[in-house]
Amino acid sequence: MYDALQSFTESLPAFWQWAAIILISAIPFVESYGGALIGVLAGVPVVVAIAAAVVGNWISMVLVVLLFTKIRERRGSDEKPLSPRRQKFKERFDKFGVAGVSLLGQTVLPSQITSGAMVGWGASRSAVIFWQSISILLWGIAFGVLGMLGVNLLEGR
Repeated sequence: MYDALQSFTESLPAFWQWAAIILISAIPFVESYGGALIGVLAGVPVVVAIAAAVVGNWISMVLVVLLFTKIRERRGSDEKPLSPRRQKFKERFDKFGVAGVSLLGQTVLPSQITSGAMVGWGASRSAVIFWQSISILLWGIAFGVLGMLGVNLLEGR
């Protein structure tokens, strides 16, 4: 099955390989790490898989940040009580800040959700985009490399 997936991927033009990884990586819970891993396992070159995965995840995250910035601007300071789950996340945000939540948040929630929540709570849009960009890049590289090592192990290199 693994060989069939790689053969199918190789039969596609490079544009469609990139486009598929970009689209997959824009999906919450797949993110740059899942997209990079899927791309590498499908036979896309590691650098291409990581780059496409990062681009897809980054675009969707930025769109969410811009959307939540507009919502926050329209809503103003009308604060509603938070559910226990959201309160717990807000406490983590207050403790670790934008950088900590961005870098570690993907272990629990997608970057789109954490980005929207941070902007909704008043974090700087530029700070969220900056730290989420670093996080998306680091997670994409880490899982792309892990995928490459796994492929090499499967192929006996």
